[in-house]
Amino acid sequence: MTGVALTILPTSCIEEFSAQQNGYITKDQTADAPGAYDNFVSGIIDNNSGQFVDSRQYANDFGYPSFYIERDVMGNDLVAYGGSHNWFSSWYQGDATLGAGYLNAQYPWAFYYAQIRACNTVIGMAGDDPDDSKKAGAGIALAMRSLYYLDLAQMYAPKTYRTDKDAITVPIITEKTDASLASNNPRATNEEMYDFIISSLDQAEEFIADYQRTDKYTPDLSVVYGLKARAYLIMGDWENAEKYAKLAAEGYEVLTAEQYTDRNNGFNNSNWGNSWMFAIQIKPTDPCQTYNDGDNSWGTWMICEFPSDDTGLGYYNTYGASMIMDRHLYETVPATDCRKKCFLDFAIDEMESEEEVLAALAEYSDVPQYLFGTGLANGQFGGLSLKFRSKGGNHSDPQYVGWCVDVPIMRVEEMKLIEAEAAGMQDEGRGKALLEAFAKTRDPQYVYGKHNESYYNTSTPAFQNEVWWQRRIEFWGEGLATFDIKRLEKGIIRSYPGSNHIDGYRWNMEQYPNWMNLCIVQTETNYNAAVVNNPAPQPPTGGNSPEYTW
Repeated sequence: MTGVALTILPTSCIEEFSAQQNGYITKDQTADAPGAYDNFVSGIIDNNSGQFVDSRQYANDFGYPSFYIERDVMGNDLVAYGGSHNWFSSWYQGDATLGAGYLNAQYPWAFYYAQIRACNTVIGMAGDDPDDSKKAGAGIALAMRSLYYLDLAQMYAPKTYRTDKDAITVPIITEKTDASLASNNPRATNEEMYDFIISSLDQAEEFIADYQRTDKYTPDLSVVYGLKARAYLIMGDWENAEKYAKLAAEGYEVLTAEQYTDRNNGFNNSNWGNSWMFAIQIKPTDPCQTYNDGDNSWGTWMICEFPSDDTGLGYYNTYGASMIMDRHLYETVPATDCRKKCFLDFAIDEMESEEEVLAALAEYSDVPQYLFGTGLANGQFGGLSLKFRSKGGNHSDPQYVGWCVDVPIMRVEEMKLIEAEAAGMQDEGRGKALLEAFAKTRDPQYVYGKHNESYYNTSTPAFQNEVWWQRRIEFWGEGLATFDIKRLEKGIIRSYPGSNHIDGYRWNMEQYPNWMNLCIVQTETNYNAAVVNNPAPQPPTGGNSPEYTW
């Protein structure tokens, strides 16, 4: 039953466990305890990251941010280096271990439905007409539940809302769903799911209207508006997408070029500038940080400015299991765009002396010697990411300081690009003006019309492709890549002259690959008779595709 009986499937062997093993508790257990309601509300946020879904504590199991990486490596913009050392290689390769009988299918299903269950507990405790003391908590739970269902719908639906409103997403579980319903609960259609999400966000908007948060780790009204903007964008309701993106952005400011590339605070601090709307806080006390030298964490995969030595700290640094930018995408970024400074130049690989390389690396980092070791472990320097920096510029204690960063869930830049896209789909001139205004905060010399590659789907308007390029650069590593590929019905291109994709996985596909439609874990289909699963992944056979000519 969804969100109740969960499984671990390392190969095809089933081991049952309850979501309660991950610290999730039911209303019946503690509802009468002092402060119980507020504790349940806090628990939704606290369990969002840094907790293990699987008691075996694997290195790709660290909560919400782990799904950013899983989704982004499925396409072409993020290359998962490191071979057997890279715990995200299955999602990059689209291999059989993404099938229903394997552990990889367990992670998202177990995490998301356990979090939904926690939200439902709070909503149920608040009741249909919560009093003033419970309204904000109910609004937070409704917003978080909407976030999770919005992700799930995009991860599991085989067709987009605009393509097929009747395509199936995932089963809907609410605070009023009992066990008898959960055991015969079909996957909701796109139309049913998005109606449910919008309805929940309408309620959240009402309940959370007067709530004043004290940090960026809890959703407020701006986040509710942002979630509505996301949903309406997917639905192709351009008028509402524009309206809510504009509302969500009020009071925030786009990061400056200097803030974006700051060596101490770059993409690790929710209070750096006033761009981040919603974030996750990774704490030094989180299980994923305290276990195994912190190697089961976001930082071990996405932050690279640490020693590559026998301390064994970090898959990125020690084992060369790096997350690299696609070479072609890198080469489309003009030198005048500040975001290019977040990725090492491929020209560094052609330098002949260590001194020359170290001098080049010093242009990117205060610890070029650490980048040098990382590049050697990886086998190349070009494309290595410096977007996500160590907390406060700490390069000596990743486990308890450097990797204990904030990770963005929503930034105002996303709202600006949703507003531009939605406006442009109604009036291209108006959208172009908004897009240019945003793009020039990143590249003062930006010229409209140079970044509209179609990626096979020529039916997408050139304007929308231009917005998509901005999103690919701006949100690299933030978990939106697969969502955009599916929403815009794009293919993937990994094989081209000079490609840095891994040999044997350089595939070009005219439609998005079926491994982007996640399989539902086998135990769900065993216990929920109404659920029909997605087909198992089928990666291309025969090796690399013929090289694509740009």
